[in-house]
Amino acid sequence: MLAKSETRRFPPWIKVQGRFSDEYHDLKRLMRAEGLHSVCEEARCPNIFDCWERRTATFLLMGDVCTRACGFCGIATGKPRLLDPDEPRRVAESIRKLGLRHAVITSVNRDDLPDGGAHHFHEVIRILREVHPGCGVEVLIPDFMGDDRALERVLDARPDILNHNVETVPSLYHLVRRGAKYERSLRLLARAKAYAPGILSKSGIMVGHGESQGEVLQTMRDIRASAVDILTVGQYLQPSKEHLPVRRFWTPEEFASLAREGLAMGYSHVESGPLVRSSYHADQQVSQVPGRSGVAPPSIPLTVVDSR
Repeated sequence: MLAKSETRRFPPWIKVQGRFSDEYHDLKRLMRAEGLHSVCEEARCPNIFDCWERRTATFLLMGDVCTRACGFCGIATGKPRLLDPDEPRRVAESIRKLGLRHAVITSVNRDDLPDGGAHHFHEVIRILREVHPGCGVEVLIPDFMGDDRALERVLDARPDILNHNVETVPSLYHLVRRGAKYERSLRLLARAKAYAPGILSKSGIMVGHGESQGEVLQTMRDIRASAVDILTVGQYLQPSKEHLPVRRFWTPEEFASLAREGLAMGYSHVESGPLVRSSYHADQQVSQVPGRSGVAPPSIPLTVVDSR
């Protein structure tokens, strides 16, 4: 969230009401007790009260320090600590204790690791399937520097949804996603669907960095061309004065228009709105996909297609 002095610049449709429910406090206590991190807190997500009240949460693996310095992200940048080999078990057990219906598992970028942390993702999904099989599992992964084997390691654990955010239009990558490449992210999404066509794929973008509507629509087409099923579109909000400024606030009507355009492009579901984030209403998005009344069963068969 932004400092009070900055919130006055928000338009009237950017408004979050804090609700400190019992569910919110339960999650916060468990996070502290287990020494876990959530992107909800680390990235200062405005939807934390809503999501935690509905018993959905986004767990942040591999510490709270990222090896990249993206211009939009509130997570700290620096030299990460050594991996905690027990973290996947603790995350899975915490999800079970909370009785979460849908868990989103993400991570900081760990470019210092040979596999970018893919094994950590694999292990938390595998253990979660054993201890809490009724929970939907969504992973929001980094680009693994384009390593197909790392991506396949995650997919072999059979998450219900494989998410990787493109984040912004290609002309702004040098500012918004330092260290990332637009084409590499698109290729990862296409490769994921080719390797595991039964697993839903998802991506997200932010607006407000100064991109044009035409650039946003072309980016949406590019993502859809990578066979992505679900798209999220939200308003960028500046985490602090040290981060990129908001160049423009898009209106609710413009977000609704993007949703209609996305559905016309062939997406199964488009979540588009000022406060939408990658994990916002993640538990409800699966049911919007034709033929999916809930999360996919963990026994989805993988059809391997060599697209190298």
